[in-house]
Amino acid sequence: MTTQKNIPLLLMRVRELMMRNFRPILNEWNLTEQQWRILRALYETKTLEPRELCEICCILSPSMAGILKRMEELELIIKVPSKTDKRRVLVELSPGVDVMVRKILEANMKAYDAFAAQIGENLLSNIEENLVQVLEKNAELEKSAG
Repeated sequence: MTTQKNIPLLLMRVRELMMRNFRPILNEWNLTEQQWRILRALYETKTLEPRELCEICCILSPSMAGILKRMEELELIIKVPSKTDKRRVLVELSPGVDVMVRKILEANMKAYDAFAAQIGENLLSNIEENLVQVLEKNAELEKSAG
């Protein structure tokens, strides 16, 4: 009898294991994981549409609307009308939030390094390489099917 593989569950368990290292940092800044993903995406790209944030951050559109509203209330982000199409809105970091993001990134790097030291840098590097390969292969398949 062949045992059934459950890669999605394994991925979720490994994600949870890793997030144990980062959640305390996010809690210090009163950020949710979803808010952090959005802040990091905006930090790296400066300006995005909500639909782009959904894709990059793996957050469903109905949830994204509420998260962005709360982040705007917390003055973490600002929404600005598109210069080319006034019906569209762009999301950016609020002034000064980039400093906070840099501090969190520094703390996260230390937490990542500690985690890598525990489980082994080579193992973590191999996991990352394999996951990137899966995503690249999927992108190729989608492109050829499209």
